Amino acid sequence: MPGWRTPVIAPSLILAPGPVPISIYGDDVWSLAPLIANPSASRVGVDWSKFPDAFREEMRLAAWTMINTALPESVLVGHPAWHSRLGPHGIYDTVRRWQRFARWVTAQGISGLGACTTEIFTAYAGHLARRSSANRNDGTKELAALTRLWAFDAASARPAGLVMPPWHRYGVDDYLPAAPAPGPGENSREPIAPATMGPLLVWALRVVDDFADDILSAWAETQRLTEQAEQAVGTWETMARLRIYLDQLVERGDPVPTRWHKGEHQISMTYMAALVGCSPKQINSHLRTELREGFRDYAQRRPGPCPLSTPITGRVAGQPWTESIDFTEVPQLMRHLSVACFIVLAYLTGMRPGEVMGLESGCCPEPSSPGRHLIYGRVFKGVHDQDGNHYSAGQVREVPWVAIPPVVTAIRVLERIAPDGLLFDSAVHAIPRGRISTSRVVGFEAMRNRIEDFIEWASGLAVGLDRPHEVIPEDPFGALGVARFRRSLAWHIARRPGGLVALAIQYGHMRTAMSAGYAARGRGGIHELLDVETARATADTLTTLHDDLAAGTGISGPAARRAIHAAAQAPTFAGSIRTHRQVRDILGNPALTVYDNPHSFLMCVYNRDRALCHRLDGTDAPSLDRCQPSCANIARTDRHADELVHHAKRLEKQAASEAVPGPLADRLSRRADHLRGLADRHSNARIHSQEPTA
Repeated sequence: MPGWRTPVIAPSLILAPGPVPISIYGDDVWSLAPLIANPSASRVGVDWSKFPDAFREEMRLAAWTMINTALPESVLVGHPAWHSRLGPHGIYDTVRRWQRFARWVTAQGISGLGACTTEIFTAYAGHLARRSSANRNDGTKELAALTRLWAFDAASARPAGLVMPPWHRYGVDDYLPAAPAPGPGENSREPIAPATMGPLLVWALRVVDDFADDILSAWAETQRLTEQAEQAVGTWETMARLRIYLDQLVERGDPVPTRWHKGEHQISMTYMAALVGCSPKQINSHLRTELREGFRDYAQRRPGPCPLSTPITGRVAGQPWTESIDFTEVPQLMRHLSVACFIVLAYLTGMRPGEVMGLESGCCPEPSSPGRHLIYGRVFKGVHDQDGNHYSAGQVREVPWVAIPPVVTAIRVLERIAPDGLLFDSAVHAIPRGRISTSRVVGFEAMRNRIEDFIEWASGLAVGLDRPHEVIPEDPFGALGVARFRRSLAWHIARRPGGLVALAIQYGHMRTAMSAGYAARGRGGIHELLDVETARATADTLTTLHDDLAAGTGISGPAARRAIHAAAQAPTFAGSIRTHRQVRDILGNPALTVYDNPHSFLMCVYNRDRALCHRLDGTDAPSLDRCQPSCANIARTDRHADELVHHAKRLEKQAASEAVPGPLADRLSRRADHLRGLADRHSNARIHSQEPTA
């Protein structure tokens, strides 16, 4: 039996020794933080005060046994998906389910695990099945938790005599609702809309590249002023300087340095103390006297900023992004800077959020010879120890991430903020007062909120700088969160040739270039996402083409008949692409290689032997940024022809503007004539799917 002061976690099991002390058996709250080595994972704990009295000590012993010993092998028989040890969050979730069971049986008049019979278990399973919020997956977890309770009670030093749950022998099918139809599978998150992602990426890159020096300089100056004020010693001389300063403010009618707090302007005592060279306590005590009470009213009437003297070097279209940085806004600007770095890393690498949060200072060293930067980070998903159990510390990624220049810049900025340890260390990144982080890094929930704040701030800056086209619109699917950037990268590569990854940084990787290099094995986990998104894009293109042709749309071009043949197979792939087998069926069929290229107003029905896009490697996919007008793989529909005419009209309108120089106007007019010629050629050569193909 463990004693009252026995450690909850055996020393050999501790993965993350740190400031959180090891809980002892008699504590009301057991912290599981020493088991959690993933820096982005929340620190959870078990609160025994929330358990019914009759079950608390029996379940406390079972939980201690579960933490420190493996599940008996006899229990694992017939459960190939079970692990002998749960991770810390699995332990927390399991004990929470024990707590719900204890409360339910207490309400039934049961006063101990030994009194829980097979009939009680059956009744509880029926209760779970009737709950309106219950589903098959959650119900299975509830029953599995009670199986573990039985197993660890039996394995403890003082078993309470809990009987074996009936579903352990007969299975769960008789105790739970019927299994639902297969869900959408992986990649069910919606990608961030291009209209939102575009300006968001522009502002994130702009903050990292152009504003970071200004913000970090202001941060250093703010720390210097704060330290100066805190170390100031109040004397009669400093008090005299303060009185002179306040009197002169009033005499000249100058504004008072204030900060906005709790719905009103309050005097910024730290800033004023550093400015005058006195102690903040002197300002506070001086303003409390009856003689100076009127100064508070004056400050309300004449509130002013707290400008720092640091220079502004960042520019937007040639003009400074701000006149000065205020002492009171530096913490918020530091949060915006860390958010910008997170967006750049999450979107331009394809890392999972936890992998971004797990990066440490020095993770991206300078290459020893000219070449690409590499990021050495840890991967946490699917990492197990030698016994097949989850290993929360993760492991160093076998293949480093390849870092493009904007990513390297973001890492260098973060290393200036957190020069040692984790780049997103919660102790460094200006967590708001009154909130305690439950992880070693900025938590996912905190980052989600900060991203929304960043969008609001950047949009306000766009309006203030007279750049309304760079206001970040609301995403149709709500808050962006932290996990949608990875999905968005794959979606934009597959659906936007030369699109948002190239936006604002002239980084010209296309869908296929990404698949072959940027996101191939050298990038690891993202290439499967790219395959899924490319297959979905192909299926959507074929489905749209099939529907257009069925409605009588015409099609032209050397590859028109091959496109008609491919579209005929579209119904086979109707609906969402859910499995990797479906992905292989589409991407592996050379007859289905149809790629929509809206930037060139055409479709590419790819045949490598006929392609003119100069593929020099063996990848059987087009390079959509190098479409050639005379290529034998081109096809156009009436929709593409309409877009050609629409774009020609826009060019003609620009050419007619008096603000456009003559040579440029001539080029625009020639381009418009060329596009109209392509549209006319389509009208003269268009065929329909009903026409014979031989």
